Amino acid sequence: MNLKIPKHVAIILDGNGRWATRKGLPRTVGHKAGIEAVKRTVEAAKELNIEVLSFFAFSTENWKRDKSEIDAIFEILRNYLKENEEEYLNKNIKLETMGDITKLPEDLCLKFEEFKEKTKNNTGMIVNIGLNYGGRDEIVRAFNLLSKEGVKEIKEEDIKKHLYTCNLPDPDFIIRTSGEQRLSNFMLFQCAYSELYFPKVLWPDFDKKHLVKALKAYSKRDRRFGAITKEKK
Repeated sequence: MNLKIPKHVAIILDGNGRWATRKGLPRTVGHKAGIEAVKRTVEAAKELNIEVLSFFAFSTENWKRDKSEIDAIFEILRNYLKENEEEYLNKNIKLETMGDITKLPEDLCLKFEEFKEKTKNNTGMIVNIGLNYGGRDEIVRAFNLLSKEGVKEIKEEDIKKHLYTCNLPDPDFIIRTSGEQRLSNFMLFQCAYSELYFPKVLWPDFDKKHLVKALKAYSKRDRRFGAITKEKK
C-alpha cells in the first residue's frame, strides 16, 4: 500500500523503565536503550520524508522521580547532544525544544541552546524535543504572556502564537509506545485533530519497522477535521 506520510509525527516515549525491569536491569539502562531508539527513529523518519518529528522526553511531572534517575537522564541527553551534533549538521536536521529548559541543569540548558543555534539554518527535517514540558503548563504560559501584552479578547491564533510550537505545524499523528492509552499532558492544545496510535512495543525496542507499521495504520485513517465525507453523508 502507498503510505500517507504525516507532516508532523509526535511520539510519547513510554516503556524505558519497564523494558529494563523485565530484563532485571536498572531503569537507567532502559533510558540508555531509549536514546538508541531515538537515534533509529530520527534516521527512519528522515528516510520516510517526515518533516517534523517530536519526542516527549521529560515532562514537568518527571521531576517527581528519584534524583539519581533524573541525573542519569540528563547525562544521557548530554551525551546525545555531544555525539550527534555532526550528524545533524551533515544531514541538514534542525533541532528545536519545547518546554521550559531553563529549569534543566545550567550546563545542559546551554548545550541545548548552542545545538539549536548551530542547526537553526538547517532546512531539512525538524527534531523537536519536549523537555520539562507539560501541555497544561504551556497553555497557562501562553495566557500569562497574552495578559502581560494586554490582550483583552483572546483568539485561537493568539494562543497558537504563544505556544512553544508556534513555528511548527500541529501533530498529524501521535504515537505512544508501551500500550498505554493516554496523552499524559502532551500537546493538549495542538492535538485537537491528531490521529492517535498506541502500539504495545516498549520504546527501547521501537525501530523503523514499528514506525512503518504505525504509518500504515495512519494511512487507513480518514481525517475529516470535523467535516463529513461524501460516503458518510
